[in-house]
Amino acid sequence: MSDDEREEKELDLSSAEVVTKYKTAAEIVNKALKLVISECKPKAKIVDICEKGDSYIREQTGNVYKNVKRKIERGVAFPTCLSVNNVVCHFSPLASDEAVLEEGDILKIDMACHIDGFIAAVAHTHVLQEGPVTGRAADVIAAANTAAEVALRLVRPGKKNKDVSDAIQKVAAAYDCKIVEGVLSHQMKQFVIDGNKVVLSLSNPDTRVDEAEFEENEV
Repeated sequence: MSDDEREEKELDLSSAEVVTKYKTAAEIVNKALKLVISECKPKAKIVDICEKGDSYIREQTGNVYKNVKRKIERGVAFPTCLSVNNVVCHFSPLASDEAVLEEGDILKIDMACHIDGFIAAVAHTHVLQEGPVTGRAADVIAAANTAAEVALRLVRPGKKNKDVSDAIQKVAAAYDCKIVEGVLSHQMKQFVIDGNKVVLSLSNPDTRVDEAEFEENEV
């Protein structure tokens, strides 16, 4: 085995140290998500909420792996994004942005944290209202949640990316919802948030990806 192959092997989930770093990043980003949700109120400025999410991740990651021999990079792996209503995802506003949240908004929060380049990403849909969500908003949220649960169960060794795509499309159809085109789910590696293996949520003649099989110890 070459040094490069040995290094690659040690940096996947076969390494207990790598698993610990993923788990630490996940704990931090999940707490950051709870903080961001708690800040989502009518008339709150989107940029202020996003800055609080990023600041929390920087503060918490700064408190871990401080006393190790090798300097370990850690912090925000993807900026806190707050995408409202028809904005699909990844809205990370400029500091000068004055947009605020309003009652009834459907919010998509996404963010990511890393320890030594091992990335934990999280996303959540939140509706700014008291009481239960009903109607088509409830349908689309239930569809997305169910699709995510189904996808998680299918991402395992021996399954293919096409298996996940097909299942997501069946879930959307069951809820009479449409999948947003061009949305990809990516394999992740150390310091790589958008890896080569991808899952395409909706295939069409204009958008195709290479068939890939999931393997042991991949993320």
